[in-house]
Amino acid sequence: MQPRDLSDHVAYEAGRGIEEVARELGRDPSEFIKLASNENPHGPSPAAAVAIRETASSVSSYPKAAHADLTTAVADRWGVGDEQVWLANGGDGAIDYLHRAALEPADDVLVPTPGFAYYGMSSRFHHGDVREYELSRAADFAQEADAVLDVYDGERVIWLTSPHNPTGSTMSLTEIECLAEGTDEDTLVAVDEAYGEFADRDSAVALIEGRDGFDARDDVAVLRTFSKAYGLAGVRLGYAVVPAEWADAYARVNTPFAASELACRAGLAAIDDDEHVRRTVETARESRAYMRENIDTHVWESEGNFVLAAVGDATAVSDEMQERGVIVRDCSSFGLPGCVRITCGTEEETERAVETLNDVLDDLDVEPESTGESEDPDAEVADP
Repeated sequence: MQPRDLSDHVAYEAGRGIEEVARELGRDPSEFIKLASNENPHGPSPAAAVAIRETASSVSSYPKAAHADLTTAVADRWGVGDEQVWLANGGDGAIDYLHRAALEPADDVLVPTPGFAYYGMSSRFHHGDVREYELSRAADFAQEADAVLDVYDGERVIWLTSPHNPTGSTMSLTEIECLAEGTDEDTLVAVDEAYGEFADRDSAVALIEGRDGFDARDDVAVLRTFSKAYGLAGVRLGYAVVPAEWADAYARVNTPFAASELACRAGLAAIDDDEHVRRTVETARESRAYMRENIDTHVWESEGNFVLAAVGDATAVSDEMQERGVIVRDCSSFGLPGCVRITCGTEEETERAVETLNDVLDDLDVEPESTGESEDPDAEVADP
């Protein structure tokens, strides 16, 4: 017996960890810093860490109360009804729930390239197909409604990533509204705001609720996560905010207890830890500015907790940086073989990354390319 045909599916390629790299190179893990996976350099919210320790003795129970309490806390934060918050096992779990609720077999989703591989992976898991729209390197990866509508052909779900990974570009609410207006009434515009806390932009929740001068819409959903600004990537906690009209679907598409007891208790503590988020966002903004000003090659403006840098040969540069103790993301798997992505670290980590990258570029005599069209628009894309 064999599994079903998975030949169209893309393997999820995670960023490499310090322990993995250290073992491979036969080195001490303390020699390395990891700036490859857009993790929080300050770690988890301290309040969340306390909550996890205090909850450890109660994990024999299902998280019914904690799940309900966190749903209410998130709903209160966004000013929506509890039924509009779909808790999930990470942001990828929320992607699955939206696809379960929206897709019929053979429906298409429209995804950005370069972009997050799991949009397409999840669609295929749910027997949907995948089409792509390109974010052009020549246009600095700008996100505009017309560029998406030029490719749009009645897809059931359109995925936007704002801020976008790996480029850091964003799409304004006005452009998102234009996109939703220009699509069929049965098309869902799903806005992935995993890095939303780092951007100086309002959330697309305003479009769902009809705030700030926008009309309320039933064809927009927003994805958020506790992995980035809150530092809870390891507990896997995310959620979607959906239109009120979608409320009844959650009970029919979610898994039993969509987030664990530990995750829910950590989220409840973290969501009120505004100081940790403020510090994290401030560090990211300072790190982004430092890298743009001091890296000796083109670095795109970013509103995420990372920057994208043009380095000519991403594999050679990232491999050499790794040898020198700085792990960054080779973006070849995103279809950008001339670029690396560098997560915003602490001041010390950021300065080390910049110095190492500049030395590597000089030593390898690499002539970085900073203009030109997306290098391989047909390449499969990768993860965050």
